[in-house]
Amino acid sequence: MNMLSAVVAKRLVAGVCRAAWRPAAAGPVSSRSYRGDTPDDTRGDLIEIPLPPWEEKPGEPTDIKRRRLLYESRKRGMLENCILLSLFAKRYLNTMSEKQLQQYDRLINEPSNDWDIYYWATEAQPTPEVYQGEVMDMLKEFTKNHNHEQRLDAPSLEYLEKENQ
Repeated sequence: MNMLSAVVAKRLVAGVCRAAWRPAAAGPVSSRSYRGDTPDDTRGDLIEIPLPPWEEKPGEPTDIKRRRLLYESRKRGMLENCILLSLFAKRYLNTMSEKQLQQYDRLINEPSNDWDIYYWATEAQPTPEVYQGEVMDMLKEFTKNHNHEQRLDAPSLEYLEKENQ
């Protein structure tokens, strides 16, 4: 019985591994998956791990959306975006219109690779049309740091207490 279980398990694992190895699509990827690529990657050994699709949250109260987006801006997959997006959120999130909040939500939650967002914000790579808009323009301008602000860490959340008083 153990021999049969081992054979079944081996075939199952082999089938899953074969399904996971598939050629990468060239250019922007519309499906959500972690690609693990770098700008100069040949993508020959690419493994895509499927992620659940991003879904807009219609009917979400604006104050709850702002809080969620603030949290999601601070808790990223890479420190550079934690700092960049949390400072951007601190400056703009409370003044964004509903349309801008929707754009920002899609921008920070639909792409599965934080490096993509970073490269678009710093203009190291062109922004796909689907993410281009008013909020992306604001983020690109914010990223240029014209005022030469010191941006070494995410902001303290103490500013939220001051706004609520």
